[in-house]
Amino acid sequence: MSPLFSRIGRRRALQGTAVGVAVLGLLLWWLLPLGEDPPSGSITFSTGTTSGVYYEYGTRLRAALAKDMPDLDVNLTTSNGSQENVSLVATGKADFTIAAADAVETYETQHPGSAARLRGVARLYDDYLQLVVPRDSDIRSLADLRGRTVATGLPRSGVRLIAERVLRAAGLDPATDIKAVSEGIDTGPEKLKRGKIDAFFWSGGVPTAGLERLADTFTFRFVPISPELVARMHDQDDSTGYYRAANMPESAYPTIQNGSTVATIAVSNLLMTRTDMAPRLTEWLTRTVIRSRDRIGADVHSAQLVDLRTAIYTDPLKLHDGARRYYRSVKP
Repeated sequence: MSPLFSRIGRRRALQGTAVGVAVLGLLLWWLLPLGEDPPSGSITFSTGTTSGVYYEYGTRLRAALAKDMPDLDVNLTTSNGSQENVSLVATGKADFTIAAADAVETYETQHPGSAARLRGVARLYDDYLQLVVPRDSDIRSLADLRGRTVATGLPRSGVRLIAERVLRAAGLDPATDIKAVSEGIDTGPEKLKRGKIDAFFWSGGVPTAGLERLADTFTFRFVPISPELVARMHDQDDSTGYYRAANMPESAYPTIQNGSTVATIAVSNLLMTRTDMAPRLTEWLTRTVIRSRDRIGADVHSAQLVDLRTAIYTDPLKLHDGARRYYRSVKP
């Protein structure tokens, strides 16, 4: 080979190597766009009851975080649900949590001081209000709950908050017109199956494991909640503005719904933290939440609805600085 062609070959080889290094650099930047070593330390993540979607989501998010931040210790704790979760983060007893927007707004109204520390990380997915009765029950509407034994959710749960509001919108006093019992998704299904209660409320992403298990052994149905009731709920206070009329998809519980949607109420869920949480850690966590959507969604269907385009809408919470930094880094 002539010296000329040898030089050309070497030049092309060097150019090819340079291109390869550049491509590798871009790939590494895409995979680790936040730079430096992954954050370490420990955080507490409050979830919910063990049969609910918060717990399922939190468990799988912890596994995803372990891959992205192997030196970060994520302590998962259980709770009664949204109302308790907001309080735990606001008072520093937990660092991250998931809560429904109505519960966040309610807490802000009742505790403006500590609520000022709260910040949003991502809007995740919607909760659907589900009123469950036996298939052969004569309860066909909310009005038919009068005088019945009804599980309205655990104290300080999001279920309790929305259940009491929808009952009032239907003209029922939760304290006197029904026999309200404090049962959640961990215990309500079994109580319904055994005839200990006539109905129970649940508010969560769909499908929820507790209801899927009930469907395997017991035939139940959902009582529809009309859009007119949602409009009446909006008159109660500012936090009810986060409720909207929706149809629970027919694919939520196929063996129960038999191809039919269910008219009900939806409210968005927010992943949240506090102002004092380290921006870099929050940025990394936000990145994991968005990029692990499909991985988590393979087991937790609701997670499939996490979307980069809507994740930034964490109203009523302002975005945490770390979360904002991540969204800006991936903005087209």
